[in-house]
Amino acid sequence: MYAFRLLPVLALIVACTPQDMPPPSRSAQFETYPKRLFETFETDCNGPAERFEKTGNRVFECSELLPPNATAFLILTYDGYPQDLPESVMRLTSTKTRSGYRVDAELFFNVPQRSGPAIRVPVESKTLDKALSALYRDMGGSPT
Repeated sequence: MYAFRLLPVLALIVACTPQDMPPPSRSAQFETYPKRLFETFETDCNGPAERFEKTGNRVFECSELLPPNATAFLILTYDGYPQDLPESVMRLTSTKTRSGYRVDAELFFNVPQRSGPAIRVPVESKTLDKALSALYRDMGGSPT
């Protein structure tokens, strides 16, 4: 699905949202397990610079290498290790609840360090949150 490819790009764009729209969310509630959402997420994470990882049936992650300018910015700003390039990471996590399943999305830049653990730089974007809310609705969920 094309929407997943746009998410890292949308994270870098700042936009205004109309006041009459419901607040965007990175979480949604689904009545049943959102299998179609996760299958679409996996299918869409298939580009040449992308890597899909599934941890059990609960955590789904798509990592993508960034354009050269963004890569250089992150390495210089966060003292990254140039031999291990930063990536944009989108993680979807599902949790069983009494009323079905809750899905939470997390988007961050993973910046490897020469020594020690990688730094996770969270991505905040109203445009991204709006796109996620629309995606959740399209897949049968209710943004929370």
